Amino acid sequence: MDKKVVLITGGSSGIGKATGIFLKSKGFTVYGTTRNLNKFVDFNYFPLLQLDVKDDKTIIKAIQDLIKIEGRLDILINNAGIGITGPIEETPIIEIEKAFDTNFNGPIRMIQSVLPQMRTQQSGLIINITSIAGYMGLPYRGIYSATKGALELVTEALRMEAKEFGVKITNLAPGDFSTNIAAGRYHSPVSDNSPYKAYGRTLELINDDVSSASDPIKVAEKILKIIKTTNPKVHYTVGSFMQKFSLILKKILSDKRYEKLLLNHYKL
Repeated sequence: MDKKVVLITGGSSGIGKATGIFLKSKGFTVYGTTRNLNKFVDFNYFPLLQLDVKDDKTIIKAIQDLIKIEGRLDILINNAGIGITGPIEETPIIEIEKAFDTNFNGPIRMIQSVLPQMRTQQSGLIINITSIAGYMGLPYRGIYSATKGALELVTEALRMEAKEFGVKITNLAPGDFSTNIAAGRYHSPVSDNSPYKAYGRTLELINDDVSSASDPIKVAEKILKIIKTTNPKVHYTVGSFMQKFSLILKKILSDKRYEKLLLNHYKL
């Protein structure tokens, strides 16, 4: 069989770029996507297609172009996403809608667009990049947690719907990794007039966690393991020991005890 063809949304930086470079080195035919090709004229790691996960027209055109070139699409990695932080009371609804449109509706649009090709092939793998934050409601990251948690749940349904067509769908939830997500994140302004005095301290803690986090190559390595798995599980995680251990604690502790751990961690 020819090299498997991989499409990675948000492939121009961060986890997407690291994954694309890694998979290409392992013999895959890799394409990435970006909203603005003009910003990446010197990008030569793998081909980039212009695609905005919020825009159906760009999605349809990019996938049609890819199928025209390669004749097939074997693996979709739904990686594109944005961060959002702030007190929920002070977060504008329009920013909440933007976050859901990118982090939840975006992957759904991609899946709806690639499934016809994968059904025709009677094969395919879709990996939705979610977040360990999607397993819990984190203070001042509640909207982000909700977007990723929603994608985790909808994947459970999609797996069962697509099973008869030979299409496999799974989630991969990373913890904190060293990427530029903070640069593109919307965050409610830190204001002296806000009643949420702890928000500024929490935002600093969130940014420190990202800046000191691990190399995203670990996510790429986990993705390769999933690709090589005959029957992928519903949920996978990748991150530090404590981040993954926090999910075990959430399962075994009462809601209030787990909440207390989070309150202590964020000094709230």
